[in-house]
Amino acid sequence: MSAVPAESVSAWPVPGAGSSPVVDALLGRLDAVLGDLSDFAFGGLTDDDVARLLDAVTSAAGRVASLECRAVAEADRRRLGDAVGARHTHQWWARRSQLTRAEAGRLTRLGVALDAPGHGEVARQLADGTLRVDQARVVVEAVDALPSHVDDEVRDRARAALLELARQHDARDLKQLGKRILDTVAPEVGESHEAKVLEDEERRAMAGVDLVLSDDGEGRCRGQFTVPSHVGAMFKRHLLALANPARHTEDELRDESGDWKPLRRRLGEAFVEYVERYPSDATPQTAGVNATVVVTMTLQDLLGEHATALLDDGSRMSAGQARRLACEAGIIPVVLGAKSRPLDLGRVRRLFTQAQRIALGLRDGGCTAKGCETTASGCHAHHDDPWSRGGLTDLTNGRLLCPRHHRLAHDSRYAMTVHADNKVSFVMRT
Repeated sequence: MSAVPAESVSAWPVPGAGSSPVVDALLGRLDAVLGDLSDFAFGGLTDDDVARLLDAVTSAAGRVASLECRAVAEADRRRLGDAVGARHTHQWWARRSQLTRAEAGRLTRLGVALDAPGHGEVARQLADGTLRVDQARVVVEAVDALPSHVDDEVRDRARAALLELARQHDARDLKQLGKRILDTVAPEVGESHEAKVLEDEERRAMAGVDLVLSDDGEGRCRGQFTVPSHVGAMFKRHLLALANPARHTEDELRDESGDWKPLRRRLGEAFVEYVERYPSDATPQTAGVNATVVVTMTLQDLLGEHATALLDDGSRMSAGQARRLACEAGIIPVVLGAKSRPLDLGRVRRLFTQAQRIALGLRDGGCTAKGCETTASGCHAHHDDPWSRGGLTDLTNGRLLCPRHHRLAHDSRYAMTVHADNKVSFVMRT
């Protein structure tokens, strides 16, 4: 696209005076070029041609983004949103373009920043396609975040260093490098600045934590959360340890259709195991009760194969699920008599002690289901004679089962057989 003649610029109308023939011509040529490219057939191109075209289009996207930033900066300077009562330019732009307010806001802030003194080289490299828009944003934000006592010479060196680094690093890596750019251009102030940046970042992270959980009414709970990065990293390591394929048999790693479970499914299952196995006595008490789910059911329901149980939050679960969780520290079952009076509010010895679990681990070596290779550390302690039917919590009535086989042991669709070698097998009932 050729440059606009200087003499034509003087003919541009002032704002509000109607459309400019020069702008109309530019937009027409731009639309024609893009139209030609949109109809372009790739089938006859060589691999090298496709790669060159991709490089060129990627560079052109940065150049178009540069023009976009310049245009929105000019719109902000002229306060064009005032004509429709928009409070901010990015709100006006988002309404016109169907961009999200967040994206319009980011581009508006970048455009205004590039229009300000000091960032001319960033704007130039974005305009010539050398820089990507996300990289430009990182450079601007990193330089603008430098302490106020840093002089212009140091800022210029920091900006130049980041622009050089941008030739080899994407925006994500560049952001991390930007946090320590003073270590390169001004080591004497870099360390104290980095400490302040990290402290401010950590403070904002803690101020922004949240968690939302909602039951979908179909047996599932959905949620989302925001936590500091280090907490997310710790949580992910816990889940990856539980989801480690070495802890599971091949059957456990395959889904219902026989395909390998994707990582997100395995992490979800690890999260379920993580919550179910967390010791309730490790949580703080409120009004003398720790954070334990209470399940209420009649004695008949507890013993029944197709019964349900009522949780203290008003939701329901199958009696089999309740019996399985009763083996661990997940719930306190409240068994009701005929007049809905509690017959048994848990039992002192409902749960296996740490010493008993160690003894079970030494005896069983891991999951006692035939063919299962899950180690003792990944198993639950299960009552052969169910606790719900009066079974004792002792070694002769206990065994180790992995989470999957523990579910089968309490699933009314399966029959569990104990063999002479203390191994168990499961067969679906007919």
